[in-house]
Amino acid sequence: MSNMTHMDSYHNHALLPNQCGSTLVQIIDAPLPLVWSILRQFDNPQAYKRFIKSCTMRTGDGGVGSIRQVMVSSGLPGKTSMERLDRLDDEKHVMNISILGGEHKLVNYRSTTTVHEEEEEKGMKTVVIESYVVDIPGGSSKEDTCLFANTIIGYNHRSLAKVAERMAAVIM
Repeated sequence: MSNMTHMDSYHNHALLPNQCGSTLVQIIDAPLPLVWSILRQFDNPQAYKRFIKSCTMRTGDGGVGSIRQVMVSSGLPGKTSMERLDRLDDEKHVMNISILGGEHKLVNYRSTTTVHEEEEEKGMKTVVIESYVVDIPGGSSKEDTCLFANTIIGYNHRSLAKVAERMAAVIM
């Protein structure tokens, strides 16, 4: 499935006037099964998300419907986040997460992440696409809200790439 097919199938979000959203793409030089095995760990996001200090499962075992509470590293504008896994499709490599609450700026946040392989000149690469919708908080602009979310997601994607590529180098 191409990037455009993934975009059309999973990453089209209707925005309300008080919301913003974006789509970010990360190409990773590691096999899809390895990248997906790291990304799909709803109960262990700190495996690659460096802004997370700890994660406690509040409901479930990491499968669909599970709710986690993450503690955010100090120095960031936020302390906790309560998140639910809405979809986890290991066959199509699709994951949906909603933020239910917490002490942070991402109100009514919903994301879709897809992972697929793409042929490049130097072989197969894994492509991670993450799109989101979030409410624009009072006193903030659409640009500021999207910049904040894009910065966090971009950092998480780069961290995922580093972790997966290091692991792939050991395996290869």
